[in-house]
Amino acid sequence: MAVAVPALGRIRSARITLVPRTSPNTLNWLGFSLIGVVTLVAIAAPVLAPHDPLIPVGMPLRPPGTSGFLLGTDNIGRDLLSRVLYGMRASWFAALAVVASGLLVGGTVGTIAGTAGGWIDTLLMRITDAFLALPAPVLAIAVVAALGPSFVHTLLAVSIVWWPFYARLVRGEVTALAARPHVEAAKLAGAGRVRIATRHLLPGAAPAALVAASLDLGTLILTLTSLSFLGLGQPAPAPELGADAARNLSYFLQQWWIPVMPGLGVLVLALIGTIAGDCLRNLMNKDR
Repeated sequence: MAVAVPALGRIRSARITLVPRTSPNTLNWLGFSLIGVVTLVAIAAPVLAPHDPLIPVGMPLRPPGTSGFLLGTDNIGRDLLSRVLYGMRASWFAALAVVASGLLVGGTVGTIAGTAGGWIDTLLMRITDAFLALPAPVLAIAVVAALGPSFVHTLLAVSIVWWPFYARLVRGEVTALAARPHVEAAKLAGAGRVRIATRHLLPGAAPAALVAASLDLGTLILTLTSLSFLGLGQPAPAPELGADAARNLSYFLQQWWIPVMPGLGVLVLALIGTIAGDCLRNLMNKDR
């Protein structure tokens, strides 16, 4: 027995070493890489889609998995998988476009306000507060209703109400960084405001803005698809997740897959955007 116990211990230790260990940092990177994976899928949607999303290619109301249609067909025989892929592509690129425009406008306003200070800071922040005081969904609906339902108008409406959040965030980060010793040293060395902003302040504020933008992806997808659900997106027969779910609600009790499949596409995109944002935030917090 005295010999068997050490042997058993060695066997257990050997088994433990055979179990792969994944660090939290690796898991965070894998989660953040989902943004790249979804972007590649969205780019390759015309290749991955088995059929044209606008043309009927089969019998109407086919259930999922029958007659070669993985997600079934809609009420006029269009392939639902193709429409969901194209709808996910439109929603994903729309969310990325709104985030990019928000970072550009909000980051510029926040950097100028935090760097200049004084009356310029006060004026820009009061304008930002005015936009923040407006109810964003109502303002977006009003803009789309005034300009007319279209994909471009929806992006414009959401972009108008999205940049103030980034302006506030960047301005706060820039103001905090302006009191750091290296910025004071740059001022004493004779560096101008533009050089200080671009070389010392903006790079320090960029990580917080990127984390906030990545966390906004899921919310943006839900916002854009909600406007589409209300009929303020692309007109029919364009493939759009929110609009497809709204137009086919009458089939929910009998042919459930027609409105549910676009809804699942929204769920997947929003979930991936949220997970990727959380993983990027964890990575940034660990590096600080």
